[in-house]
Amino acid sequence: MMKQITLGRYYPGNSLLHQLDPRAKIILSVCFMAVIFLTDQPLPMILVAVLTLAMILISRVPIRHILSSLKPILFILIFAFVINLFTVQGDPLLTIGSVAISDQGLYTAIRMAARLMFLIISTTLLLTLTTTPILVADAIERLLNPLKRIRFPAHEMAMMMSIALRFVPTLLEETDKIMKAQSSRGADYDTGNLIAKAKGLVTVLIPLFVSAFKRAEELAVAMEARCYRGGEGRTRLKILHYGPKDIVFTIVFLIACTAILLVQYL
Repeated sequence: MMKQITLGRYYPGNSLLHQLDPRAKIILSVCFMAVIFLTDQPLPMILVAVLTLAMILISRVPIRHILSSLKPILFILIFAFVINLFTVQGDPLLTIGSVAISDQGLYTAIRMAARLMFLIISTTLLLTLTTTPILVADAIERLLNPLKRIRFPAHEMAMMMSIALRFVPTLLEETDKIMKAQSSRGADYDTGNLIAKAKGLVTVLIPLFVSAFKRAEELAVAMEARCYRGGEGRTRLKILHYGPKDIVFTIVFLIACTAILLVQYL
């Protein structure tokens, strides 16, 4: 299960999405998230699905890597679907005892589940799967640079986000190792009620926190040993360039998002 989580995992490639400037991908991710939440009619939702499918094809990332990003939120998808299915009022389609499923409830349940799916897939494609954590941090720092005039710590914020993204897979692998080690010693995480399972996770959380603090201390010592003193006067290995390819893709993507909103509201 831990290996199926794609957050913070970069998929190497040479597709158009891989070559785009990370600043463009961050801006387009925010725009697409807004479009996803603003659409609630069938045709605009279908157009959102088509645009998401187009990004999947352009990225050349295997479908299994993309679908694996949905597995951590599978419970949330099912929960949102069931809640909307049985709570939204409308014309009844099916009655099960005292519970009725309405047409509006079915439509709302499908719409909410689809929104979550499009949101996770699009942000995963535009950011974590096609952009390295270092480039994401550099892009965030460049986008936050205007805030330095009000003494906002743009470099420190970007560095923290980069380190967090970098260590998500590491902590997940560490959790998997600890659970396997505890299971070999007789720990049981599958049986019992919810409270018993929560108590069993204590044997995982304590060594995980100890390991996380140890890694953080080792990282701090390593950064100090390399004379890290913040972002002032630092240079970068890869300089971000917003070229013609980024401009064309941004314009086309924004036109597509605008067309979806026009179909939604006009």
